[in-house]
Amino acid sequence: MMKNLTPMSEDFNQWYTDIIQEAELADYSPVKGTMVIRPYGYAIWENIQKYLDNRFKETGHKNAYFPLFIPKSFIEKEAEHVEGFSPELATVTHAGGKELDEPLIVRPTSETIINHMFSKWITSHRDLPMLINQWANVVRWEMRTRLFLRTSEFLWQEGHTAHATKEEANDEAIKMLNIYEEFVQNVAAVSVTKGLKSEIEKFAGAEKTYSIEAMMLDKKALQAGTSHELGQNFSKAFDIQYSDEKNKLQHPYQTSWGVSTRLIGMIIMAHGDDKGLKLPPNLAPIQVVIVPIIPKKDDKQLVMKKVEEINEILEKHRIEIDDRDEVSPGFKFNEWELKGVPVRIEVGPRDIKNNKVIVSRRDIDDSKQEVSFDNLSIEIDDLLTDIQNNMFKKSKDHMIRNTTHVESKDELIEKLIKTEGFVTCYWSENEKDEMEIKELTSATIRCYPLDNKEMKKSINHKDKEGFLTIFSKAY
Repeated sequence: MMKNLTPMSEDFNQWYTDIIQEAELADYSPVKGTMVIRPYGYAIWENIQKYLDNRFKETGHKNAYFPLFIPKSFIEKEAEHVEGFSPELATVTHAGGKELDEPLIVRPTSETIINHMFSKWITSHRDLPMLINQWANVVRWEMRTRLFLRTSEFLWQEGHTAHATKEEANDEAIKMLNIYEEFVQNVAAVSVTKGLKSEIEKFAGAEKTYSIEAMMLDKKALQAGTSHELGQNFSKAFDIQYSDEKNKLQHPYQTSWGVSTRLIGMIIMAHGDDKGLKLPPNLAPIQVVIVPIIPKKDDKQLVMKKVEEINEILEKHRIEIDDRDEVSPGFKFNEWELKGVPVRIEVGPRDIKNNKVIVSRRDIDDSKQEVSFDNLSIEIDDLLTDIQNNMFKKSKDHMIRNTTHVESKDELIEKLIKTEGFVTCYWSENEKDEMEIKELTSATIRCYPLDNKEMKKSINHKDKEGFLTIFSKAY
């Protein structure tokens, strides 16, 4: 029996956890800090994978697979990288009943082992660009975990590329950021801001980290994807060299980029309500659920025949027929609302007699409409498109409405303490100032938006110009 969800307004974190368990997306594993992704949650991940994998291949990337275990000495080759990851590393010291000659790290990310292989594979300028992607699991030993958002083991993709010039590498990093933006906005229906991370917030070992930042319903930020321009840091550390067209040895310029199962957490927190999930049609494992209404046993054959007809008419969509006898239609409605299915179609004897069905959309409360059976295919197509667009519009409006601009450092601190949401200002990068804001407010620089290049007088250094900057508390 489904339990009532904790209302979002009462306890947002508990509401989030309730949805994951009640909608059967994931469950707690017996290993502390890890999760079991259930079939419905995994179906969402598969749809994320399908879209992105296709886009990666369209842009010339090829999938490969690298080992889960990485020699400890590899992790230590790039100083910044090991410093950034050391608190989260899981280490294997024994295997096969013996102590290992060298400890193995369970991969937190694969830069090091992939670059070891690149040093073997890249010898000539003809080998560039090298464009590799891996779908894998990674382990980061987190102390405070939350299903999908932060677990000790999670699923992701990680792209790793090598290029002849810095410009090519930077273009690649931006191109992949744009693909993430395209997915999150057009498929997941979540509005994002693209930007550059501050030095403190960038990836360990990167020259530049680009990210897409989304705003959740509780007005906190969530980093939905990152793309890193690595310069030559890893190619020098791993001695990756190639002979250029003049036969001179050069180190390539590199990138890495990734998104993870935290995107599922984003989708829950950007769209859901007190009834449960709201899934955008482009991503939903089930786009349309058909619920037969059978008041009497004698009606069953008539109703199910019509249900099969509807199923055939809508065959290009992802359809579920809920013909369970043991639960009531009301129970089914609640369950499919909880699971966030975008469209529900009810069909009973009276509807068949009138040549129509009852259609409800998940994104708008209590929206029921009668649709003629003859127009059903076109109406459902239009409805799914409208739901997708409406969910994105709501997300975008939410971000705009909860973003405020400030003109002084005092005002920035006051806003970040008193209100949730994004706070923008013109800021001159300074580690001491940035840490002060973080300590006073728990907020961080989310990014310097890429679509605003103008500089104005900064609020933290009166004699310096600064870039537009977004501060926010974040997941």
